[in-house]
Amino acid sequence: MTGQQPASALLAPAPVSFFTAFRFWLKLGFISFGGPAGQIAIMHQELVERRRWISERRFLHALNYCMMLPGPEAQQLATYIGWLMHRTWGGIVAGGLFVLPSLFILIGLSWIYVAFGDMPLVAGLFYGIKPAVTAIVVQAAHRIGSRALKNRVLWTLAAAAFIAIFALDIPFPAIVAAAALAGYVGGRLAPDNFATGGGHGSDKASYGAALIDDSTPTPAHAKFSWPRLTTVLGAGLVLWAIPMAWLAASYGWEHTLTQMGWFFTKAALLTFGGAYAVLPYVYQGAVEHFHWLTPIQMIDGLALGETTPGPLIMVVSFVGFVGAYTKAIFGPDSLFLAGAMAATLVTWFTFLPSFIFILAGGPLVESTHNNLKFTAPLTAITAAVVGVILNLALFFAYHVFWPKGFAGQFDWASAVIAVVAGVALFKYKRNVIHVIAGCALLGLLIQTLLST
Repeated sequence: MTGQQPASALLAPAPVSFFTAFRFWLKLGFISFGGPAGQIAIMHQELVERRRWISERRFLHALNYCMMLPGPEAQQLATYIGWLMHRTWGGIVAGGLFVLPSLFILIGLSWIYVAFGDMPLVAGLFYGIKPAVTAIVVQAAHRIGSRALKNRVLWTLAAAAFIAIFALDIPFPAIVAAAALAGYVGGRLAPDNFATGGGHGSDKASYGAALIDDSTPTPAHAKFSWPRLTTVLGAGLVLWAIPMAWLAASYGWEHTLTQMGWFFTKAALLTFGGAYAVLPYVYQGAVEHFHWLTPIQMIDGLALGETTPGPLIMVVSFVGFVGAYTKAIFGPDSLFLAGAMAATLVTWFTFLPSFIFILAGGPLVESTHNNLKFTAPLTAITAAVVGVILNLALFFAYHVFWPKGFAGQFDWASAVIAVVAGVALFKYKRNVIHVIAGCALLGLLIQTLLST
């Protein structure tokens, strides 16, 4: 902010009640469209600029910490700010309400998809959405790559990751581990190549005095203590172990629900670089290994995730719903119950680690921020993720443009829709939701013309 500030901006806002914050976090859960960039922008505008609950510097400090963690950074940022303002329950409410509206919406949309997906109207809309999603994934690879690949070493890591997953079929967790090791070693031997850590704009902007300002002392609950860290980690382990043990005891280890709980726990710990980074791991497991859903259903699920509020990684709830519904794990008369329960369980196991990371690690932020031994492995992982996402784009393109395999015909109409989507995204910088909506209508028009 430049120029003279109004007198009201010189005074910090009045303390915010828990109920007032609750109402804001609930509202945010319904309006948080646009992926992590859009969600972070909404929070910045509301919390830093308009309400002045937190200063620019403290906001970016928290964001940079969340960017270092596996998991959805926007949801973790909301959890962090909620925790800073209103202790543990403030963080739980802020992070939970960031996810719950999306969960309920996706359960409803998933049911419509599996129950009525064969209807011409729905099929036509998804015919246009599939190539749009392919273009969106390509854009994600470009967006992350343009930010992450700042030198030849990181380009080499991205290329190696692409070859590893595309040609050698190496599991995604092994690629992440190898990239982290390369970053750790590289950070010591050639630190300049791994010192590209993520800035998010200037931290000097001022919008007036904030409730949590630059000079505001760290509240007592946010100061590090070993007993508190042990309590949080212990509570997190219990909250994970009880439902996991119940699933294994009630249904057996090989049951679909138990395997979903275990699989998505692992997925939650691999989401460095955002949702697009973990999608290859999800499709390797959900599509190729467990066969919970088909490649085309995976693409459709990503489209639904793009058009709902909340983190994009919420696509896992679609995977859970479709997998349990189609396998009729509770019998043919309880298909919706099976899908809804699986979607809820998958969401629980996916997001529980994010809450633990914030509540346990928040007090350690100052000791890890901008420390190269922590950031270099993450820089390397982000570079490798670019290659993995490019492989995901090729995977989607193959199933969309050659729906019956290379032996079948090339789907020219889908290719045209993908090009249109790409032009809209890259050249005209159109919103993802607008692109999906436009391509859905275009797909419906093409399907209607082809059927007449």
